[in-house]
Amino acid sequence: MGTRLEGHALDDLDFRCCGRLCPCPKEAAASNCSSHPIRHRRFALERQPPQWLDVGGASSQRRLAYLQQEGDGAPVVWLGGFRSDMRATKAEALAQWASAQGRAFLRFDYGGHGESEGAFADFTLSDWLSDALAAIESRCDRPPILVGSSMGGWIALLTARRLLGTARQPAGLVLIAPAVDFTEELMWAQMPDSIRRTIMEEGAWQRASEYSSEPTPITRGLIEDGRRHLLFGSEISPGCPVHILQGMRDPDVPWRQAVKLVEHLVGDPVVLTLVKDGDHRLSTPEDLTRLIAAVAGIATAA
Repeated sequence: MGTRLEGHALDDLDFRCCGRLCPCPKEAAASNCSSHPIRHRRFALERQPPQWLDVGGASSQRRLAYLQQEGDGAPVVWLGGFRSDMRATKAEALAQWASAQGRAFLRFDYGGHGESEGAFADFTLSDWLSDALAAIESRCDRPPILVGSSMGGWIALLTARRLLGTARQPAGLVLIAPAVDFTEELMWAQMPDSIRRTIMEEGAWQRASEYSSEPTPITRGLIEDGRRHLLFGSEISPGCPVHILQGMRDPDVPWRQAVKLVEHLVGDPVVLTLVKDGDHRLSTPEDLTRLIAAVAGIATAA
């Protein structure tokens, strides 16, 4: 399968060094590697107003907000997380790196997220997958590198499956705390019967969020639609190299979920980097250095 677990044995739990693709933080600080702009240099990108992409049918047309940087090579496409947006820390870091490298970079907000149109509660995973496909098919002229964070990791795998064998079959995937099948395994399966009844009878449950002052509506449609896209029931073959970055102190996506994903990925080179003290966001300077090195490693081979 070509899988490599970088670091040491699982019971040793020393995963801070990312090995070949990214020197450890101490080594990175002493190097002059252009793959590590977050550590070695600072770039200031002016805040750009969004561009707009029309999606949906004639009766349900809406606009997606996106930002596109022109450049060479396989375009890097950012796929954000559940209720996140395209201007989040990791996306901005990748935008700075892409600008410095002269590499094409595309990011967008799913429907009901960020600057895109629509109310969050009206959308499901099918909608957000369609948004990703529409953005890639309309704005990428060559096979992209998909970088998916949390829910975006699930969407990246689903997108790769849809694009397999096409002119835009992804050149590689970088998955950050990938929340594969999260609506079923990390939501529904963990909910007490009282919350399940609320969702089924009232249509939604308002879940308190650690990342926002506003609660997150978990809708019946979200749960039921998620079941159409579950991946863990069979082998997963994305058709390209995959690098997974996972924090071992992630309260939202347990690190063993990443190991489970590795066990399901077949037929392609797979790298799993476990960060012993990493949380769900993986947005510290060291985390961003690892992320950029992972993307740069795949971009070099693309």
